[in-house]
Formats: sequence, structure tokens, C-alpha cells
Amino acid sequence: MELKEAILARKSIRDFRPDPVPKGVIRKVLELGVKAPSAMNTQPWEFAVITGDTLAQIKQANIEKLRSGTMPNVEHSVVSWMPDSVYRRRQVDLAKQIFQLMDIPREDKVKRAQWLERGFRYFDAPAAIIILVDKSLNESGPAMDLGVVAQTICLAALNYGLGTCIEDQGILYPEVLRKYTDIPESKRIMIAIAIGYPNWDFPANKLESTREDVAAITSWYGFE
Repeated sequence: MELKEAILARKSIRDFRPDPVPKGVIRKVLELGVKAPSAMNTQPWEFAVITGDTLAQIKQANIEKLRSGTMPNVEHSVVSWMPDSVYRRRQVDLAKQIFQLMDIPREDKVKRAQWLERGFRYFDAPAAIIILVDKSLNESGPAMDLGVVAQTICLAALNYGLGTCIEDQGILYPEVLRKYTDIPESKRIMIAIAIGYPNWDFPANKLESTREDVAAITSWYGFE
């Protein structure tokens, strides 16, 4: 797949086929992913890749925590947007698009709760990549590098017919991840990438999210 084609094709996949992703394929995705740039080549990222029964247990435990009302114990700053900001508007617009595709009325609390749970089970992906950073690094320092490596992983995945969704709901209960894996306390759990073969029949996977026009967000200096 050409680079331009991959950039245009990449989207957040919110439902996957149950087919397992071979370890060798994910390894190849990560081998491309770690070619991402980082500040002074520090490469602050580490990965925990989870599938099979281990991932199934984590999904179930996440849902149990959510349904019990357990507050998240997230290890990084949670992104939030000012109520009247353009950023909040874009977030709300995206939710409206998804709920329309999924036929979830605003007043249907049951369906909305069911939708929320999907993120805590990695949108039913057969595998998840958890991005970690050593706690010896401050939280904000490697943030850009982690974003770049996540994007590179998502683009690389397309080369193998895989879809991805960068999401934080799957890591909001880090104690669950540590219970079922050997992720040490010395590592900060930063973000998850759900990965698998897309279920293109799923309504939300037909979403085409919008982008602001470059002319509206760019200032040019020194050009003729």
C-alpha cells in the first residue's frame, strides 16, 4: 500500500472479525512501527501485546469494574475539553455520527451504556497492543514520541490487512492489566491499540470522520 493511500485509508475500527492475528504479523507491524522518529532517538516506547484467553479475561474484568462503578485508576493525564471549545464540538459531532450509524437514540441509556462497554473490551479486537513508558521518564516528555509511534503502527497495520483503534478505555483499569500480565509497576501504561481484521459490515466502521480545511488552521509566513 502506498503511503498516501495508507494515510487516506486509516480510520478507527470499532468492531473486528474474530480471526486471530498471528504473532509474526504483529511482530512485523511493530518492526515497522519502531521506525517512528523520537526525540534524540530516545525511543521511549515499550509494548505489551495481548491476545487469546489472557485478553478475554482482561476484557471481562474491565467490564466487571465498569459495571460495578469502580473509578478508573488511569496512569496518565486524561484528556478533557472545555465545554464551549471547538475541540469539544468536534468530539460531540463524532459521537453524533457514530450514534446515528449505530441507531442509538440520545435518550436510549441502555444502548449508550452498551456502546461504552465496547471500548473497555477493545472493540472486540482479537489482540491489543499496550504502549508503555518507563516511570523514570516524566509523563509529558515522551508523549509526542508515543503519539508518533502509535500512528506509525496504525499505518503499518494496513499493509497486512489489519485495522486499528487507538483508545484509552482499555487501560483505564491498569490493575486489571497487571493482574493478567507481567507488566511491572515500573512501567506507566499509556494507551492501547486494538488491532485485528476489520468487520466491514459493522455500521460504525463505515464512519468517515471529517477534518478541518488546512486553510482554516494554517498561517503562512515568508511565502510569495
